[in-house]
Amino acid sequence: MSITIHQVDAFTAVPFRGNPAAVCVLERAASAEWMQAVAAEMNLSETAFLHRAGESWRLRWFTPEVEVELCGHATLASAHVLWETNAAPRSDALLFQTLSGALGARFVEGRIELDFPAKIVVEDTPPIGLIDALGVRPLFVGRNVFDWLVEVASEAEVRACTPDFGRLKRADARGVIVTAHSSDARFDFASRFFAPAVGIDEDPVTGSAHCALAPFWARKLGRNKLTAFQASRRGGVLMLEARGDRVGIGGHAVTVLTGTLHSDPT
Repeated sequence: MSITIHQVDAFTAVPFRGNPAAVCVLERAASAEWMQAVAAEMNLSETAFLHRAGESWRLRWFTPEVEVELCGHATLASAHVLWETNAAPRSDALLFQTLSGALGARFVEGRIELDFPAKIVVEDTPPIGLIDALGVRPLFVGRNVFDWLVEVASEAEVRACTPDFGRLKRADARGVIVTAHSSDARFDFASRFFAPAVGIDEDPVTGSAHCALAPFWARKLGRNKLTAFQASRRGGVLMLEARGDRVGIGGHAVTVLTGTLHSDPT
């Protein structure tokens, strides 16, 4: 049996920017061991696996090392693949069943918009070594259920951050977000995301991190609709709306590769 696998650049309208994700649309559920092996083979920050479950889709995400509870860019990529391959009509909203509950996707004004849970950050004392590992001067440090968030004074400091990934890996969290006001008038804030604990030193564009960043910056700036730039080497743009306990995350996606996986799901 052969399976089509798609590689999609998410949160970008042009190839080779944004965040690449692999997407496998399966006929039925597969074992975690098989999905983890495929994700390790793809060696992208996340590989998404989905199959129909009644009127919705069962969706799981794997890094090359572990399964994760929430992933924005691979969900965006999954919606893009379902619509592009006509597995679902573009006019229909999509519902995904995941480890983080029900997630939605719809095509609005030429882009994909995700409906995700907000992951509110609460101010907290960072663990010993975290700030030294980042090499930044924090204005604010807090965390949510997944990540640490560190606000710094400028986008230049975000861009100049050169973490010690060995030390950062020991932080008691999935990852660390570093953020600041954007120096570019097109964007409200900029960020970067580091997650060596799950096998990703730096993630190019991280939808799930914006489940924290959207409500954080909405409170600071006094408005709910925001435009964000993730300042990795590849870079990516996200259109955000803070909606209380939910976050709207919008962006574009483009397929860069479609191939055949010669391995039967187990």
